[in-house]
Amino acid sequence: MARLEGVRIAVTGPRKADELSKMIAKFGGSAVLRPAQGTVFLDDSQVGEQLSRLIVRPPDWLVLTTGVGTEALLQTAERLGLAEPFVQALGAMRIASRGYKTVNVLRKLGIAPEVRDDDGTTAGLLRAMGAYDLCGRSVALQLYGDPAPRLIGELAARGALCEELLPYRHVAPEGDVVATLIEEIVSGQVEAVALTSTVQVRYVMGSAAKLGRLEAVRAAFASRVLAVAVGKVTAEAMQEEGVERVLFPEEERMGSMVVAMSKYFGGGRASVEGEAELDGAVGDCAGGRPGGGLSLSLGVDLNASASA
Repeated sequence: MARLEGVRIAVTGPRKADELSKMIAKFGGSAVLRPAQGTVFLDDSQVGEQLSRLIVRPPDWLVLTTGVGTEALLQTAERLGLAEPFVQALGAMRIASRGYKTVNVLRKLGIAPEVRDDDGTTAGLLRAMGAYDLCGRSVALQLYGDPAPRLIGELAARGALCEELLPYRHVAPEGDVVATLIEEIVSGQVEAVALTSTVQVRYVMGSAAKLGRLEAVRAAFASRVLAVAVGKVTAEAMQEEGVERVLFPEEERMGSMVVAMSKYFGGGRASVEGEAELDGAVGDCAGGRPGGGLSLSLGVDLNASASA
């Protein structure tokens, strides 16, 4: 089962880092913890004001990008005594939804989005919204503490008037851990970097830019260091940052991500027994669907698929 022997992998996610490290070790790899995502907190004051305005004057469109962020909006509305008017306001807006988790949250409210992606990505959502005239339309964007410049930029280019709803705020990780990671990437001290959220992508690449190492990091990812994402959305964020060579599993699960790495570095098929052990260890912690396949996508041009 050991397919990662001699492979040093930087783990950037602070949550479940120990579990991911154990999975990597099970395949013979060596994990180094480089948390590139700080603490998270809910900014009730700003979100409360935005929700109140949204209820009084619903925008033409509400774009929901994550299930957990959508739930955060609902929980905040309930905490502020605005749950009923907020749900009523949802019925007055056209809703575009990304990802099956977001759709599931809406389904519990008896709401079906007018538009949804076909592949769980921002590119897919933009593609689905392409048939609608957004010129002069007000659009509220629910994000998850991570600005989405591509989404906002493309909607604005279509004439939409956008307002961001960021129910969660992310605080940068403490110390110089990200700077250390960047030097390890550039110098080839790690063979792979495992990323489990778009926030981690933005911190790593943003820090590289501030340190004047952005092009060196991109060059390293294009050659000797493998960028590994937990799923399509994180992979898409890497490609938006100029990293085209990204490995990610079809299912957004940490166990599937480790199996994908083992297949890549091992040059052969990982054992089904090993995959089953890993998936049993993590359950659905990364949002994957049980029992899915192990098909991989390496270096997929998501931007091309968006314009197709």
